[in-house]
Amino acid sequence: MWTPSSRYPDPAVQVLDDSFAKLRLRTAAVERLATGFRWAEGPVWFGDQRCLIWSDIPNNRMLRWDEQTGATTVFRQPSNYANGNTRDRQGRLVTCEHETRRITRTEYDGSITVLADRFEGKRFNSPNDIVVKSDGTIWFTDPVFGVNSNYESRKGMSELPQYVYRLDPESGELSVAAEGLNGPNGLAFSPDESKLYVVESLATPNRLIHVYDVVNGGKALGNRKVLIDCGAGSADGFRVDTAGNLWCGWGMGSDDLDGVMVFNADGRAIGRIALPERCANLCFGGAMRNRLFMASSQSLYALYVDAQGATLS
Repeated sequence: MWTPSSRYPDPAVQVLDDSFAKLRLRTAAVERLATGFRWAEGPVWFGDQRCLIWSDIPNNRMLRWDEQTGATTVFRQPSNYANGNTRDRQGRLVTCEHETRRITRTEYDGSITVLADRFEGKRFNSPNDIVVKSDGTIWFTDPVFGVNSNYESRKGMSELPQYVYRLDPESGELSVAAEGLNGPNGLAFSPDESKLYVVESLATPNRLIHVYDVVNGGKALGNRKVLIDCGAGSADGFRVDTAGNLWCGWGMGSDDLDGVMVFNADGRAIGRIALPERCANLCFGGAMRNRLFMASSQSLYALYVDAQGATLS
C-alpha cells in the first residue's frame, strides 16, 4: 500500500546529478491524486479550466481531474480507446484513438472533427502519442500496440509501417516524418523546436530515445541519433522543460525502475522520481507550469518541481 511521504525532502525525488538538485523542491512531495484505473495514459493540462484530462485505455474512457475540488469524473466514455492527447494552438483537445485508428480534434462546442484516419488509402495502425508544433502542425506516432490484442482496442491487421507523421490541419497535407522505427511511441520537441525526440519502444536489445534535427523549414526530420539507451528501463511518454531536460515516464515493474527519469539535453540522467507503479506518460501543468502530472498504470500522481514545462508541452 502506497502512502505519501511525511518527510521533506521527499526521498522519492532522487538527485542523480548535481544539476537536478536545483529542480527538486525540498518541501514538495509526491501526491496520489486518483487511482482505480487499468492503464492511465496521455495526460494533458487545461489551464483555462484548471483541470487535467487523461486516458484510461482498456476501460475505453477519458477522465477529468479538477484542481479546485480534487474530484475525478468521466470526461468521455466511450473514448474509442483513446491514448495520447495534447492541445492545439487554439487550445482545442487533439487525441489519438486506437479503435477508430484516427486523430481527432474536440471543438469548443464538444463536437469531434476527424483530422486524419489513413495514409495513401490505408488505415493507420493505432495512433499513440501526439504533439503540436508552434506552426500548428500535428506530429504523431503510429505503432501497432492497439491492434495487437483486444485489450487496448480491437485486434486487427496492420496496413502501414510504423511511421511518425506530420499533419498540417489547415491544408490536410499528411507526410511521413520518420520511418524505420520499431514501435515509435512518445515524442516531444526541444524548447526551440530545432530537435524532435522519439521513443523507439521495440528497439533491441533496449528501448531507445532518438533525437532528430528538424529540417526543411520545420517540415521534415533528419540526422537521427541515439540520445538515450534505456538499458533495463522502459521509456514511454515524456515532456521537455524550458531548460531542455527530458522528463520521461519510466519503468519495468520493479521498485528500482518504476517512476520518472529525468535526462538533460545531452542524454545524461540527472534525476529520478520513484513511484510504486510504472509511469506511462506525464505533462506539466498548474498555474506556473511547474506541477508534474504522472499517469502511472492504475493511478495519477503529481509533484511540484522547480522547473517549468516548455510552452509546447
